[in-house]
Order: sequence, then C-alpha cells, then structure tokens
Amino acid sequence: MSFKCDTPAVPTVEIDDDAARITRWDFEPGAATGWHTHGWPYFVIMLVDGVLKIHDGKTVTDVPLKAGQAYRRPSGVEHDVMNGSPHPIAFVEIEVKKPEMLK
Repeated sequence: MSFKCDTPAVPTVEIDDDAARITRWDFEPGAATGWHTHGWPYFVIMLVDGVLKIHDGKTVTDVPLKAGQAYRRPSGVEHDVMNGSPHPIAFVEIEVKKPEMLK
C-alpha cells in the first residue's frame, strides 16, 4: 500500500555502473516515491533536515533526520517514502550492486 499524493518525488540518477547506483531524491512537501522494493542493500544520506514518513504496507513511521545523517537497509525492503516536512527535502541513496564489497 502506498501513500496517496499528487506530487511524485523526483529521482536523479547520478551514477549507475556495475558497482553501485547513486540517486539524488528531491521531495516537495507531501511528495512520495511510490511503492517499491530495493533489489540491493542501500544507504541514504540526508542533504537537509527533514522528516521521512516510511510506509511498510501496514504501519507509517515518522523518521526525523538531520542533514548529513545516514542510515543503511538490506535488500528486499518494500516501502513507500513521503516527505513529512513542511519544506522541500532531499537525500542521496546509494544502492550497492556488489554487496560482497560491504564485508
């Protein structure tokens, strides 16, 4: 189940090679990524302070994050992400295509 919104988040792929895909995501207030599954482990680094609303199909969780703060998730994560802030936000997402490099 995804968020209901009229404004999609805007992905800009910066790098997409054999090792990784690096995407900048820009969100207006209320914008969402849409329901998706990550095929690789990934990292997210916030570019501005903001609140991510994370929908896992059952529960919506507000996650406040500061600029420069990062988190990591395994592959297979299914979710939708919405900007829960009253201002635009952005983050960089790094998907690791060769997870053995993380060991």
